[in-house]
Amino acid sequence: MNHLIEIRSITLKPGTPDEFQRLYIEEALPLLKHWNFDVVAHGPSLHDENSYYVIRRFDSLAQREQMEDTYYASDDWRQGPREAILALIENYTDIVLELDEDTVQRLRKKS
Repeated sequence: MNHLIEIRSITLKPGTPDEFQRLYIEEALPLLKHWNFDVVAHGPSLHDENSYYVIRRFDSLAQREQMEDTYYASDDWRQGPREAILALIENYTDIVLELDEDTVQRLRKKS
């Protein structure tokens, strides 16, 4: 079975990567898990100290759109870590591709 993988590449404001990582791990990640997002991996990029990545798995484009629309409109996100996290981000871009289960499992980081 193939899955859709979203790779979010985030450019952080200079001097904010440590704070972003802390907020992501302590606040955003538990919230994403509560909303049933499958976060495959996340962390600082090796090529640039102000870059961060998040890899999430979805079953379809429709599921991705529905989950993201619902989550980002929720009070959990809007009244939770949204403002603090967005204040640290310069910009981000998403790439979505299809991968088989074995490849997804090899990307998965153990937490």
